[in-house]
Amino acid sequence: MGLESATYISELDSANPTATDPISQGDDHLRLIKAVLKNQFSGLSGTTAVTADGAEMNLLNGCTATTTELNYLDISTLGTSEDSKVVTQTAGGAITLGAAAGDQTVDIASHDLVDGGLKLAGTLVTSSAAEINKLDGYTGTTDELNTLDVTTQGTAEASKAVTSDGSLVTNFADGVVQRPEMKDYSETKTTLSAAATVDIDLTTGNVFTLTADQNTTFTFSNPSPTGKSCSFTLVWTQDSSDRTIAWPASVDWAGGSAPDVTSGAAKIDVYTFFTLDAGTIWYGFQAGADMA
Repeated sequence: MGLESATYISELDSANPTATDPISQGDDHLRLIKAVLKNQFSGLSGTTAVTADGAEMNLLNGCTATTTELNYLDISTLGTSEDSKVVTQTAGGAITLGAAAGDQTVDIASHDLVDGGLKLAGTLVTSSAAEINKLDGYTGTTDELNTLDVTTQGTAEASKAVTSDGSLVTNFADGVVQRPEMKDYSETKTTLSAAATVDIDLTTGNVFTLTADQNTTFTFSNPSPTGKSCSFTLVWTQDSSDRTIAWPASVDWAGGSAPDVTSGAAKIDVYTFFTLDAGTIWYGFQAGADMA
């Protein structure tokens, strides 16, 4: 039969040559395969081998970013986060890195082409040429790429990663946010349920409200570690029958004694507290009395 015609790998017919084709056509088929490979991977040059395995190259499957955008992972090249505002998040929590695909190539050296993809160490590569081409011109390191690998890096402290869930809750894992300018911000308000003993858990917010229906003993839990300042505000609303408050012994009140609780239904008292030693001492203040 006549020699098939192809420019790219996808156009090659795996059924050729047939058993009835003359042996003399073998060199024509070999030249065709060489021409297709050189055309498909036209950006390959030099003698540097590709060392990434199939699983690693498959990370590019579905990637639509450009080489320039991938290079934002290269700390040495780009430096500060101000230079690399390429991470965006949808309302549903989906993270997008960069924009449209580029037109770069990547050196695959002598790895085999199997079933339409690269097969390295037994893993079939399903990334397209355009996706693999993202690595062309990438100047970052393997460690920098692995910052995206939560399994490898583990904790936020190890990978300096900021995580966010579908509710747009961003967890900095007690990391430092340095030199931000805050505009139109709010603090989480937690409504406490009335009970004989009520715990104020600092992991749930920094402003708490409670409408009393009985005498109440407060406990404070989960402050920031020693050496960090941790504070919160408590808004107390009095019951129709006057209720009392018992505070933790760790509270050091201004003037040496706890302030009186305002008498009268729906009367509001506001208290503020802060600690510098993980709650060994809480400094307490009545910020407002008889507010309503």
